Amino acid sequence: MARPPNDATAATSTTDIAPDTAPDGAPDHRWISAFLEAQAAEAGAARNTLLAYGRDLKDVQGWITGHGLDWQTLSRTDVENYLIHCDAQGFSKATRARRLSAIRQLYRFAFDEGWRTDNPAIQIRGPGRARSLPKTLSVAEVDALLAAARSQGRSSRDQLRNTCLMELLYATGMRVSELVTLPVAAVRGAPDMLLIKGKGDKERLVPLSDHAKDAMQAWLSARDAAEALDKAKGKPASRFLFPSRSRDGHLTRHRFYLLIKEMAVAAGVSPDKVTPHRLRHAFATHLLENGADLRAIQTLLGHADLATTEIYTHVVEERLRDLVEDHHPLNRKPG
Repeated sequence: MARPPNDATAATSTTDIAPDTAPDGAPDHRWISAFLEAQAAEAGAARNTLLAYGRDLKDVQGWITGHGLDWQTLSRTDVENYLIHCDAQGFSKATRARRLSAIRQLYRFAFDEGWRTDNPAIQIRGPGRARSLPKTLSVAEVDALLAAARSQGRSSRDQLRNTCLMELLYATGMRVSELVTLPVAAVRGAPDMLLIKGKGDKERLVPLSDHAKDAMQAWLSARDAAEALDKAKGKPASRFLFPSRSRDGHLTRHRFYLLIKEMAVAAGVSPDKVTPHRLRHAFATHLLENGADLRAIQTLLGHADLATTEIYTHVVEERLRDLVEDHHPLNRKPG
């Protein structure tokens, strides 16, 4: 069992994630640092998950400090008062639910480590999440985006990369983080199935369409040719399918987000409607509309819980309802 964190044992490997900006004498911040390090080392939490925990707990920490409280003695009433504060600030239900979850997780960790004998947040009922239907794109809009990708870019190499990005995203339903970090080794040998590493390092196999395979091979040839020239100049090879000069060595999510907005403009689709995640929604919705099994879609998307996938059935139900209302003879207004 680990000891409560102090200056001598404070975590250092998560300094870019943990909101540890107070002087060394502030033990509360060590709780957050130690928690994030444990999540990274033991739970295998993704960097984006750690960043989200860090942001949420930093906000809680600011409120706690401002009210003269600390993690060691925080009570259930204090946690409830913090949630009331969040509500007064106009935070959404989803944000408040996420903040409460972060507090619970921190105290679960503290309980396991023996720093607290209780969890003051465990019995608090969360605000719940507003269950909104996922916004998606029509088949025609996706076709327009795919066509636009073929001509978007300053060079033919950029156009091949953009085409590959869009074809893979729509053909597999990958999360954008999974797409931009895809290792080049995963596509060697013209595979019919793509091995994707998702949340929590869970792996899943997703079949590739012919269009996606063609786009992938065309981009791979251009990528390898460019890398051979770089190698001749002494530059190291990249392990990513979509390498870049970013700190992480691959195309960033932010850059791809901007690229897809440019493609939307070129395709004549409102940029407000187009995001990488909305293409993931389109992938699932279009499969369901064409008769795919819900459990198969769950596997392809990498959802741990079928309930997460079931939300797409509501999208299809709405469309069927509209279809009946618009075309059923009994719903026709007299001429």
